[in-house]
Amino acid sequence: MSNENRLSYDKLSSELQEQIIEDRKKGLVNPYRFNDDSAIRRDNEHDKANLWRPTFVRDIEKILHLPYYNRYADKTQVFSFYNNDDITRRSLHVQLVSRIARNIGSVLGLNLDLIEAISLGHDIGHTPFGHAGERFLSDLLYENTGRYFNHNVHSARVLDKLFSRNVTLQTLDGVLCHNGEFECQEYRPRWGKDFETFDKEVEDCYLYGGTAIKKLVPSTLEACVVRICDMIAYLGKDRQDARIARIIDKDYKFQTEKIGTENAAIINNLTVDILEHSYGKDYILLSDSAYRDLKNAKRENSEVIYKNDAVNKQYDEIIRPMFAELYKKLLDDVIEKNEKSIIYRHHIDFISSNAKYYKGADYFSEEPNQIVVDFIASMTDDYFIALHELLFPKSDYRIEYKSYFESYINDNNN
Repeated sequence: MSNENRLSYDKLSSELQEQIIEDRKKGLVNPYRFNDDSAIRRDNEHDKANLWRPTFVRDIEKILHLPYYNRYADKTQVFSFYNNDDITRRSLHVQLVSRIARNIGSVLGLNLDLIEAISLGHDIGHTPFGHAGERFLSDLLYENTGRYFNHNVHSARVLDKLFSRNVTLQTLDGVLCHNGEFECQEYRPRWGKDFETFDKEVEDCYLYGGTAIKKLVPSTLEACVVRICDMIAYLGKDRQDARIARIIDKDYKFQTEKIGTENAAIINNLTVDILEHSYGKDYILLSDSAYRDLKNAKRENSEVIYKNDAVNKQYDEIIRPMFAELYKKLLDDVIEKNEKSIIYRHHIDFISSNAKYYKGADYFSEEPNQIVVDFIASMTDDYFIALHELLFPKSDYRIEYKSYFESYINDNNN
């Protein structure tokens, strides 16, 4: 395939464009969009919508003003050990998901505020060190309790339990069901969920891990759009970052055809494909060729980026044992009720003082392992490293960051 084809940009068919323009002239409203007045909160007597703060705008602002939202800025997306501001952090990722999903949602006539709320909140509970940190924390939690940790479940916990923000069920459900690791050709909502169903799904995820997460189905079209856009946002961006990090050669040629190979083309072409096949439907659909390419793109990213030895060596040999050391120390402090410890002063007191304003549960009564998991998951990469150095000053485990100027130095020494 020629480089020209790799970089080609699809356009909406003239027939669909004409139909959309005509529908807008008629003032047609998508009958499958989620309407604000159907939203449900745990406490429906509070956070009532008004003209300047509609239902899901309130959710957006609750998320933006959450203390943990700041921490997106120093949480790894894929590449953790680089002092390089051009490599993506989770803060940019959630914005990209929001922008792509809102573009699609706008054409489909969906609720853009709901899309934005889900997008901005979907990774709020993610661990430091990306999916490697997620695996390590889940292994430790399972070893101690028989329960699993997953970032999508914890993101819902942060919004619904830790900070008790009275976020709508529809936003929480979209956050829980967003997991972008499981691609589908068709995203058909499971309409009409209630909090009882949501709570059972959350508990099943703790008990059965990935088996339960694979079965999650969003309850709104808006959440379905965010779920597919989570993948769209990272596929090409991770390729850009891999080149910056020199994990792959700058001239490496990816093999996907229909959707393109690079970030801008992938975003454009998958967006067009979704619109062509989803407009007017009560579900989100990809064409056969786009779905096939999406799977191939994820597989190729996994083979040449995510499973790269250079990416995983420090994770497995350094970060994993650091997680184990930190987990044990923090757990001992919670069990011993050491109120002078870091976890009490920097986490338990913080959560407890916040809860009194938002009618949260008594955090001191939480199971000790869950408290430790809550704390570690909340950390940024730098906070985790700094805390480990504080608690284990003689540890053999040390992170070696690649300098801003390493490529410059290497190029000039060769």
